[in-house]
Amino acid sequence: MNQTERPQTREENAIVLDYLEHGYPFEHGAMKTSIVQALGINHLTVLELIPKKGVHLQPYQEIYIGEGKRDEIHHIKGRILSEKLTSTARNELPHVIEDVINKDEQRFLQFFNKAQPLTMRMHQLELLPGLGKKHMWEVLDARKTKPFESFDDLKQRVKLIPDPKAMVVKRILLELEGKEKYKIFVS
Repeated sequence: MNQTERPQTREENAIVLDYLEHGYPFEHGAMKTSIVQALGINHLTVLELIPKKGVHLQPYQEIYIGEGKRDEIHHIKGRILSEKLTSTARNELPHVIEDVINKDEQRFLQFFNKAQPLTMRMHQLELLPGLGKKHMWEVLDARKTKPFESFDDLKQRVKLIPDPKAMVVKRILLELEGKEKYKIFVS
């Protein structure tokens, strides 16, 4: 697939995971650049950003990084692997992911409502950590009646699933670590 065929996965907004005012401590040189490590909201990409001079950012702060005029960010340096995150960013990542899920629950709930078989022996639902065949059949049977309206509705109707939101958070973290063949939530 060439560049023109690739779907655009540009982020419009991101949430700050960590702000390093004086750049990475392991960088050498007198002119260290401030760095922001952030999670893109739409595609859940981990990004390295360069803030504008004089801007100070806080973890959990939502920032605009789209094509228009940016107030806090000078430019996007690029995607980074989750293993390159600072310990602060790595610690904040699960909480930020959970906040993203809470703010747009329907987007993530749709996975439970619309997941389909991958092969004759494997279903998309089984890609979630802790969800096996027994859970899968219960989810499929429950959603035949009517689509799930919330994670609480899902927990009420499928008794054996303890915390579907936590399953989604774990899956997103695994995808960000590059440990999964199939991408469900991260693009």
